Amino acid sequence: MKYAVRYYTKTGNTKRLAEAVAGALGVEALPVSEPVAEPVDLLFLGNSYYAFNIDPEVRDFIKSLDREKVGKIVNFGSAAMLKSTRKKVKAEADKVGIPTDEREFHCRGEFKGIHKGRPNEDDVKAAADFARSFTAK
Repeated sequence: MKYAVRYYTKTGNTKRLAEAVAGALGVEALPVSEPVAEPVDLLFLGNSYYAFNIDPEVRDFIKSLDREKVGKIVNFGSAAMLKSTRKKVKAEADKVGIPTDEREFHCRGEFKGIHKGRPNEDDVKAAADFARSFTAK
């Protein structure tokens, strides 16, 4: 199975998670500014809420995906107040015909002093374990 990891972050929280996910999968975590050039079975997409939505860069990235190159999107991320971004990601992915996995990883993220220190080392380990669950046979 082939994997890719892309992420969008403003605070660095999602990048930390993306690096853990990528490390568990044996690939490199790259920002959404880097296109998915090679076909992948699973694209792990890290993102968060900004003003109660996913960032326009994440929406544009999903719109740019080639459904012939991406088998499925696996959502992950962190946020201080809201939980899952999966529905927002799924809505965009549906527009380009790419399915999203039902499973996702989400943890708290620090923002303006709320949830200070998150994601923490336990969160980072949990993100890596989540990614490894896709490689278990």
